[in-house]
Formats: sequence, C-alpha cells, structure tokens
Amino acid sequence: MNKKMMLPVLGGIFKKLAPRLGAKVIIEPTWGIVGQVSFPNGRKRYFRYTSVDLNTLGASDIAQDKDYANFFLAKMGYPVIPGEAFYSCAWAAAIGSRRDIDAAYRYAKQIGFPVMVKPNSGSQGAHVRRVDNKKEFYSALRRIFRDDRIALVQRIVRGQDYRIVVLDDKVISAYERTPFHITGDGIATAGSLIKNKLKRLAADDRPANITSADPRLLQNLRRAGFSLGSVLPRGRQIALLDNANLSTGGDSVDVTPLISPAFKKLAIKITRDMGLRLCGVDLMVDGDIRRAPGKYWVIEINAAPGLDHYIKTGPAQQKIVEDMYLKVLQAMGK
Repeated sequence: MNKKMMLPVLGGIFKKLAPRLGAKVIIEPTWGIVGQVSFPNGRKRYFRYTSVDLNTLGASDIAQDKDYANFFLAKMGYPVIPGEAFYSCAWAAAIGSRRDIDAAYRYAKQIGFPVMVKPNSGSQGAHVRRVDNKKEFYSALRRIFRDDRIALVQRIVRGQDYRIVVLDDKVISAYERTPFHITGDGIATAGSLIKNKLKRLAADDRPANITSADPRLLQNLRRAGFSLGSVLPRGRQIALLDNANLSTGGDSVDVTPLISPAFKKLAIKITRDMGLRLCGVDLMVDGDIRRAPGKYWVIEINAAPGLDHYIKTGPAQQKIVEDMYLKVLQAMGK
C-alpha cells in the first residue's frame, strides 16, 4: 500500500464507539478497510471503506451511478445539472450505441463550451474537469474512459458547493467546500506553492488524491495567465481544480449551525426519496444556505459519504463525525 495513502478512519471510529453499545469490532488486518460488527443481540453487520450495512443494495447502486441517480432525481422534480451520458468507443460498440466520444463532442458543441466532464461512477473528484475546446475535450474524455466506460458531459453551473449529510431524517453535518487553491506571496513560484500545499496536507494527515503534475492544475494556472514558474502576486488566489472535493485538497467550512430549516428539509427529502437512510447530498447553491432554497442544483448523492478528510479539519468536526457514527452503529444493530 502507498504509505501516503489516507487510510479509512471508519474502522477505528467503530472500534472506539462499539463498547458503548456492548458491540465488538473485528477488522481485517492486512488492509484495514473491511470489518465486522457483532452486537449483543447476535446480529452481525459489515463495513467496507465508508460503506456500512445501512442503505439497501438497490438504492446504493443507483446513488453510485450518477446518470441513473440524475434520472430519478429529475423525475421527482429536483433540479439536476443539465447534461448527458456518453460511452467509450469500446462500450458503445459492444451495446450497439452511437453515443460515443464523437457524439459527446457534438453535444458539448451544442450546449456550448466550456463544459464539465466527469466519470459516471467515479468518486473523490477523480477526472472531474472543465474543458474549453475540442483538444481539451477529447483529452479529458479519453482519460475518463481509461477507468470508466461512461462519462457525463454537463453544463457549468455556478454557486457555493455544499455537502449535507443526512442520517434517518436528521441532518448530521453540513459544510461548504472550496476547490484546491494556492495563494501567492510575491516570492514563491506557482509550482512551489502547489508542492508546499500538497506537503502541508499530507503532514496534516489528509493527503490529497492529486499530484503536482495533475494536468488540471496546469490547465487552470494557464487560464489564470500563469505557469508553474510564475511568481504569484501577494494575496492572489487561484482555484486549481473545478471540483471542491476534500479528497482532492479542497477546504471546508462547517455550516451545520447555519443551514436553514428549509435546506435541511430538502436534504432529508432527497435522501428519503432516493431510498437511503445515510446520504451525503451535494448541492450547488446560487444563494444563501441560511435562507430558504432559491436557485440550486443537486450535484450528486453519495450513499457512503466519506468523512475522512472532514473529520481531520478540527475537533468540532471530529465530534460531529463520531456522534454520527454512534447513531449509525445503533441503527445497524437493530
């Protein structure tokens, strides 16, 4: 295993909390990513990475497939980001579809560049990218199709990015996410700032799932008129990714005490309507999270919301996560 890889915290939290319920936890020792929870009533439940025995299989599978999830969300009247799904050439040929990479490009031209592209079943912000032209488009989709046979091409929407975590009709946490960025000091080059930030994240035990050579970082630097060798003016901030996932070095600001009752109700309803008990609801909000919902879009839903990076942002967040997983354990034992 890569020593820089961030090990999942769920098993450790379960081992810490289980004695409160009289439960026992066994974790497979080689990788530390799967485990069994034995409850006093004889029930045994399992977990893997951030997935726990709580959501049903069908609902979890739908949540993992962004295109299918968007279909049902839209059918129920929720605003989703406009876009379409397209297939790798090999998969399009196998299923007899014409929705291949060339069809994807024609669609992108139809809705107008720039567009966002992302893997349909990806997680942690992998390969999510804004593209501005044909060359960038084909390069980005070919990269996606190395790992996923389906890619989404979507319009760009703007606003504040939030994750709201729901468990059984209650909002457990809510936080605003901002993309991986650097801030100039008038001395260091952009390349140095990137490497130093990645080192700081690793030192804080939340290594980012990106490297300084990630083409998305270089692309956004060029868009801002800089290169890796450029010295950024003091105070100049540049967002270097087009997604705000904490796993790719994004930052978070906790808004749990601030979120309006209307947004809480919305997140709970989305979770219930998608057949889930535990869910991370990702929203792009063009407005104020403290007020009733105005213009917003559902970015995606997550049936296994990873809170590994969130828990490391402060003691208050650690308590929120531990309190949530205590409730998860209680629900698993019933």
